[in-house]
Amino acid sequence: MNAHFLERLDARLDSIDEYEREPVPESKLKGWKGFLGMYAGEHTAGTEFVIGPLFVAHGVAAGDLIWGLIAGNVLAVLSWAFLCAPVAVKTKLTLYWQLRKICGSKLALMYNIVNALMFCFLAGSMIAVSATAVGLPFGIPMPELGDWLPTSIGWIVTVFVVGLVITLVAILGYDYVARFANIAFPWMILVFIAAGLAVLPDLGVTSLSDFWAVANDKIWTGVPAEGQSQFTFWHVMFFAWFANMAMHIGMSDMSILRFAKKWQHGFSSAAGMFCGHFIAWIASGILTAAAAGAIAPGLIAYNSAGIAGAVCVVIAGWTTANPTIYRAGLAFQSVTPNWKRWKVTLFTGLVTSIAACFPALVMMLLDFVALYGLILMPMGAVILLDVMLFPKIGLKSNLAEAANLNFNWSAGLTWFVTLFFCLFINLYMGVEIFFLGLPGWFVAVALYLGLSFLYQRKYQNAAALEAA
Repeated sequence: MNAHFLERLDARLDSIDEYEREPVPESKLKGWKGFLGMYAGEHTAGTEFVIGPLFVAHGVAAGDLIWGLIAGNVLAVLSWAFLCAPVAVKTKLTLYWQLRKICGSKLALMYNIVNALMFCFLAGSMIAVSATAVGLPFGIPMPELGDWLPTSIGWIVTVFVVGLVITLVAILGYDYVARFANIAFPWMILVFIAAGLAVLPDLGVTSLSDFWAVANDKIWTGVPAEGQSQFTFWHVMFFAWFANMAMHIGMSDMSILRFAKKWQHGFSSAAGMFCGHFIAWIASGILTAAAAGAIAPGLIAYNSAGIAGAVCVVIAGWTTANPTIYRAGLAFQSVTPNWKRWKVTLFTGLVTSIAACFPALVMMLLDFVALYGLILMPMGAVILLDVMLFPKIGLKSNLAEAANLNFNWSAGLTWFVTLFFCLFINLYMGVEIFFLGLPGWFVAVALYLGLSFLYQRKYQNAAALEAA
């Protein structure tokens, strides 16, 4: 009986086709509804209960926060719409399979392992955020700002239970990931708003005219907490823009937007940016000020909105971790093509849950988000040029596939040299990690163009000799 059930379950999971190695067929393409809820749910997330408080801790002034978030989120939406979405709609392939065509199997293998691990760590932070709420009724000690290692056995068990639920949704495929987000998002954003409004009287806001004075004096005061660096408008703008650099400029959301009927669906990212990365970051900053500096997301939400707040943290962590584990599973799938997709995703969930046990992943979230986007960014420039520009300037797209290469050195050197450049200006010129993505992208574009002209000449000459 059990053996028969397992055989049926294995067959059912095998039947879920996510088109990991082929273009998405026309019959599976989706309209606006398939993306608005997913982006809104993914970016109105449990991590907003971390990022909002970290802005408060870094002493952002109220005006710098508001204008920085507006500018950065507009730039992020434009990056999805004009960079990632056109490539995704044109190829209808995942980032990972497209890279294999451009870079060759060995270079793609290196990149995809790095990519998958980065997404595992990111999803791990979401699981940890949800766990801070799940553990509340059991009296499990919550991690503090300086904690690096797991704080208790109860914390580890809670993390693995949450991780299992999230992984099961990701295994079911993109349809279920998007459906879960569509159901959860409207309620989550209302809880964020209601919780923020509920604690304003505790801070001294009794009318709308009181808000701006209280915001400057008690919430975003312009004075960083002890041991934290000072953030300005530029920190906020570049963080809001590059918090998802891996997804838009880095092209990871090709895995999502390949299901889009047209490139304009990239503008659906605005639902996530302005509900999550604007309203939710502001609301969670208000909650932090009212909670007198508490940083555990579950505790902050529970203190302000009771059980609804704690449940919101749990669901918000899930809606972000689901598509993140889905992306990581696709990356590992390209590394282990002989594994069944559901088994790869299950393995991904295990790695993610192990990472989530370490609270430092959450407490260092601002720096980690900036770092993983920076690491993945150069290959985004490679894909954009290869797919959209090369056919127009006489260069060969998908060189590795055309020339049967295992390692495209023009793409590989672009990745390595760009990262060394960013490391150099960070260490020797003192440029903070939040600001490295923009100059790094232009360096990557220049390198890939120049190297491709040199590198492809070799293959053009070889083809001419063979023809002769």
